[in-house]
Amino acid sequence: MGRPISLCTFRVADQLMGLPALRIQEVLRSRAMTPVPLAPQAVLGLVNLRGQIVTAVDLRQRLGFPRVPPPPPDTPADEGPGGVAVVVDTDDGLVSLMVDDFGDVTEVDADDILPPPATLTGPARRLARGVLPVDGQLVLVLDVDRAAIVAPDAEP
Repeated sequence: MGRPISLCTFRVADQLMGLPALRIQEVLRSRAMTPVPLAPQAVLGLVNLRGQIVTAVDLRQRLGFPRVPPPPPDTPADEGPGGVAVVVDTDDGLVSLMVDDFGDVTEVDADDILPPPATLTGPARRLARGVLPVDGQLVLVLDVDRAAIVAPDAEP
């Protein structure tokens, strides 16, 4: 057996994905965001996380999936679709990756993570570290730092 790692799974547009648990600071319901004028499309806004300003990145947009329509104006911030914030620690600080739903934390063998298949194309291929078969499903294991990049030239 190789090196065990904890993998946190989540869903984006019905696709099962994962990130190494050691890179996740916390998982929260969505919070009120302040829009950022002229920001790249994937930047949903800025979030105040206990006094620290954190950029919220739409992982759907980064992966090339359509955006979730905004909820009606009277919907509380934590009840809209895509309302789960996975706060990750990147090389450049904390970033909040917005996902549709959070799954489980599972212990896996790092040697079981396979290279991305040739059939995986587009933004998902650029953001993937690999794939992992888990319980009959294929988990796309993302590279935390690549997924969190919000520079204009990083758009899918």
